[in-house]
Amino acid sequence: MLKILKKATIFGLLIIVMIFTACGTNNTPEVAPIVETTQTPTNTRPNTDREGHSISLPDEINTIISIGPANTEILVALGLGDRIIATDMFSADVVGIPSGISTELNMMGLDAEYIINLMPDLVLITGMARGGGDDDPIAPVSMAGITVIYMPISASIASIMEDIRFIAAVMDVNEAGQAIISAKQAEIDEITQIASTISETRTVYFEVSPAPWMTSFGTGTFLNEMIELVGATNIFANQTGWIPVTDEVILEANPDVILTSTDFIDDPIGEILGRAGFNAITAVQNDNVFQIDANASNRPSHNIVIALRQIAEAVFPEYFQ
Repeated sequence: MLKILKKATIFGLLIIVMIFTACGTNNTPEVAPIVETTQTPTNTRPNTDREGHSISLPDEINTIISIGPANTEILVALGLGDRIIATDMFSADVVGIPSGISTELNMMGLDAEYIINLMPDLVLITGMARGGGDDDPIAPVSMAGITVIYMPISASIASIMEDIRFIAAVMDVNEAGQAIISAKQAEIDEITQIASTISETRTVYFEVSPAPWMTSFGTGTFLNEMIELVGATNIFANQTGWIPVTDEVILEANPDVILTSTDFIDDPIGEILGRAGFNAITAVQNDNVFQIDANASNRPSHNIVIALRQIAEAVFPEYFQ
């Protein structure tokens, strides 16, 4: 019980950040490293980050602190998990990180002195760490001569693929990055090709978190893009970004399908089915309420394709299963 409460409290804090920025949660299917790589000189390493700021990369990057589970998943997929020497608490469950490393870093309150003492070659940090309004919450780290790269909070599939391409370029493993992008694009193309044959549309409510932080999303998010890719319509497509929602608005929208990525309560589907008044919703009447993997749907990494397929199978099972 204490573990669930701790997870819910931490997730609640992230939901607050999500509404103003983007998202990240806990618990993804085991995904082994996609490729195994070594650093091979290509003379294409970047000198600016994804936001256009100048960066100076060390000749070799053998030790990395990865802050942000999407960054950690990408590094592991690139075959670089063994170079990670510490991560944040939300990266602790990423399959492929070395055992025994610190996984307790709090991305919303980082200890710069602790990071400096580890002397990494690179700190790869999610832009979510700027949730407190500080453009550089670990400025002492870069002042100590350690390369720090902030990754923007990607809101589209194309931007996520650019994140992969950028991290691969930083680590001088461009071919490995392209292999991941190509493989994932092929899966996306397969799903969108099937979706193009579907003449009907279905409305979807996707709940990222239940009360008291009841949250969903509109346009300008990769999750909305994914719903559209499978041929469905998000009931909040007329809004933008991450949004707080109410039962009343959901009841009025009357979605055909309800999806939830909540994973910190025992029975998120049962909780939705049992809500007062929800028995009037078409999705509930037809038992079309499904759980989508939290990490795959909320973390902007290549693993969103796992969630994309789950969404497709939930909304249009007759076409995708």
